[in-house]
Amino acid sequence: MQYKRILLKLSGEALMGEKQYGIDPGRLAEYAEEIKSVVDKGVEVAIVIGGGNIFRGLAGASGGMDRVQGDHMGMLATVINGLALQSALEDKGLETRLQSAIKINEVAEPFIRRRAMRHLEKGRVVIFGGGTGNPYFTTDSAAVLRAIEVEADVILKGTRVDGIYTSDPEKDKTATKFDTISFNDVLNRGLKVMDSTAFTLSQENELPIVVFDMNKKGNLMKIVSGENIGTVVNL
Repeated sequence: MQYKRILLKLSGEALMGEKQYGIDPGRLAEYAEEIKSVVDKGVEVAIVIGGGNIFRGLAGASGGMDRVQGDHMGMLATVINGLALQSALEDKGLETRLQSAIKINEVAEPFIRRRAMRHLEKGRVVIFGGGTGNPYFTTDSAAVLRAIEVEADVILKGTRVDGIYTSDPEKDKTATKFDTISFNDVLNRGLKVMDSTAFTLSQENELPIVVFDMNKKGNLMKIVSGENIGTVVNL
């Protein structure tokens, strides 16, 4: 395997599948199967999941809601998604732990770095919920932060497109895909990979990002095996 320890970033919207909102059990099961395939090969997997399928704090703020209150609601949404993913993974026979940046001791462990690393070393899948625990920070920022903290080799950002393009491939049919691109080129071209806070944190800590299509069966295994899937962002 090319990577020993990975941080997989999934959006909340990815869990909707073909639904308009909420969680699609079929999509969850597919993701769990993909994750199990790499865990069975000895890869240590940590996961950060968004909450946009349930609630997005920024959207709430645009509707007149207090931004901090909205972001707290979004954090709770990520814990709900984390619980759903945990259930799907355990249904596949995997040992998992859900750690939350906000205290919900009845349903999740508090985030403790050394405990998280110990779980990973024992082959458990660790899901990080609650974002960073602070308003105004996205789950992209949480993903980079947790990846740095647990010393992951790479951030794998699972999306519905197969990499980074010169422009939005869903709107521009002439868009071309990058196999690799530097952090500086992403910034200079104004490409949207992650929000600027998360992206800068990743760049400063020399942590590569791979953007790939999580919905295509076998892609996760191909990446950790070293195949050229998606787009790699590095120095």
